[in-house]
Amino acid sequence: MATLTIRDALNQALREEIIRDDNVFVMGEEVAEYDGAYKVTRGLWKEFGDKRIIDTPITELGFAAVGVGAAMAGLRPVIEFMTWNFSVLASDQIINHAAKMFYMSGGQFKVPVVFRGPNGSAFQVSSQHSHSLEAMYANFPGLKVVQPSTAADAKGLLKSSIRDDNPVIFMEQERMYGLKGEVPDGDDFTIPLGVADIKREGTDCTIVARSMTVPIALQAAEKMQAEFDVSVEVVDPRTIKPLDIETIVNSVKKTNRLVIAEESHSFASVGAEIAYQIMDGAFDHLDAPIKRISTVEAPMPYAKNLETLALPDVDKIVAAVKEVCYL
Repeated sequence: MATLTIRDALNQALREEIIRDDNVFVMGEEVAEYDGAYKVTRGLWKEFGDKRIIDTPITELGFAAVGVGAAMAGLRPVIEFMTWNFSVLASDQIINHAAKMFYMSGGQFKVPVVFRGPNGSAFQVSSQHSHSLEAMYANFPGLKVVQPSTAADAKGLLKSSIRDDNPVIFMEQERMYGLKGEVPDGDDFTIPLGVADIKREGTDCTIVARSMTVPIALQAAEKMQAEFDVSVEVVDPRTIKPLDIETIVNSVKKTNRLVIAEESHSFASVGAEIAYQIMDGAFDHLDAPIKRISTVEAPMPYAKNLETLALPDVDKIVAAVKEVCYL
């Protein structure tokens, strides 16, 4: 096992897949000579050159389209958005072309492209750079949506995404790039898409969290154990589409209570979908109404104190767990 930051785990995954498969290349703004806006592609251009690590102008729609076309022609592009907020400019290529080409061609064209970059809030980047867009992309059949929360998950899921024959939306979290964790050795380490992970075993309440809210949920679980002797299970779906609802249902059947913690806004969110599916699949096992913790329904403030108030935190999750446990 090696201890890596999420940033370095992603870098390692990209390097290994570029070596493994001559069809893999990386394209995006500042990914080459500058080593990437968040240094995820650090060192790759010097090692692999201009044909494998390609800088682009500030033209999200244009280079997303090049990626879709290259994937249709048999290559495996990894398209980096400097932030998923900017992917809105390329959404026509992602939603109308990458997602639909296999279906509309009767299976003649596969589109093995990965679109990746940071999703959600960062540190005081204000309203136009703090969107959590996973629910939007998960709404379209043909796209797979991935949100890793640990270094091991980041590496294993990215390698599986690059090898997948479908377009994958791979959403990292800028606040988490520097977080460290153990990553299994070996360049064949992968994690299958569509398989949730139980980050912490528990018996009294389930928290479903993803991306940035996973470490926050784990802190809340430790606090509930220490202060109230409440055993909390934390489940990380890891892949939003396809969603491993079975693991979540089984957890709720064990604990009989559910709190959903997510960084996105609550209306029409992934958390809303999970809540419905639990009501549909485990209603008789619930001993309390489902509680959801989300970002405040407002554009993200720039001011640090207001940004902190808008986002999920340990105290908000603890309060929700206490409520469903009737404490």
